[in-house]
Amino acid sequence: MIVKQIRLSSQAKEKLSRLKGKTGIKNWNILCRWAFCFSLHENTVPTNIPINADSNVEMSWYTFAGEYNEIYEALIVEWCLEKKIEPTDENLTNYFRLHLERGISYLAGTNFIKSLDDLINIATEA
Repeated sequence: MIVKQIRLSSQAKEKLSRLKGKTGIKNWNILCRWAFCFSLHENTVPTNIPINADSNVEMSWYTFAGEYNEIYEALIVEWCLEKKIEPTDENLTNYFRLHLERGISYLAGTNFIKSLDDLINIATEA
């Protein structure tokens, strides 16, 4: 388990709220999964900045990852290995959070996502 609890920043909460309205996806965790994977796909290292986890959106690791928790954990471990970052517990936690926040910002900032179909199109490109 990468983290026990995930708390988002207030900015991420606002962005997710807009994405929920555009896509019709009602659950935070589902959008967070999309965001995490979208950020990993960018294939760059997110800027290592402190994240102010000041919103009331909080979920457990299991709520985020569900029955696929081992896959999400393996994704971040593999990403660290590819980037030559030692996959320590601290690094895994830090980069998971950075990817999650960055992914939310990317998805909300594209102005391309106006519906669920747009989100699916992003996933099926490449």
